[in-house]
Order: sequence, then C-alpha cells, then structure tokens
Amino acid sequence: MSDETPTKSGTKKAQRTQTVPDPDDDPTERENREFAARLRRYLDYAVLVGLLLLALIAALQFYLNASQTISTWVNPEFRAPFQAAFNLVLLLGAAFGISIQLRRLTKK
Repeated sequence: MSDETPTKSGTKKAQRTQTVPDPDDDPTERENREFAARLRRYLDYAVLVGLLLLALIAALQFYLNASQTISTWVNPEFRAPFQAAFNLVLLLGAAFGISIQLRRLTKK
C-alpha cells in the first residue's frame, strides 16, 4: 500500500504519519548515558589509583613492622624463609586486588 492518498483534484498527496519517538533515539538521553559511562570509568580509575596508593603506604608500614617483628621473634637461621613467605603473601594479595579492579575497568 502507498502512503499517498488521492485528493479531490485527482492528484496524490503524501500522507504524513506520526511515529512515537523511541527513547533510545533521543540524543539528549544518549549523551546523558555516555556522560554517565565516562564518569563511571573515570571514577573507577580514581578508585584504582587511590587503592594503589593506600596499598603502597600500608604495605610499606606493614612490611617494616613485620620485618622488625620477625627479627625480634624468629631464630636467626629461619629469618630468611619467614621474610620470603611474608613478602610472597603481600605480593599475592596486592596482585589479587589489582586484578579485580583492572578486570572491572576492562569489562564491557
């Protein structure tokens, strides 16, 4: 069928149909969603930087105090293995936290 309707003079006139606007096609709504997505991504990066800084400071403090404790309480011949195990636990914990945040940032 044609969208044209005949007029009294016999010529055909194009009939205008009104369509309901789709909210997904609204440019303002789309810009708002894009802005929210960018803002969320920037906040995720800010959280990652903050967590890395906090982890660095806390790890340094914890490391120094734990090293002092190991030197005080552990027999000298077992200090090296205790230090190695302690450093490994810190490294694995930091890697786990960073991988979670990076996975969250790269997820789409």
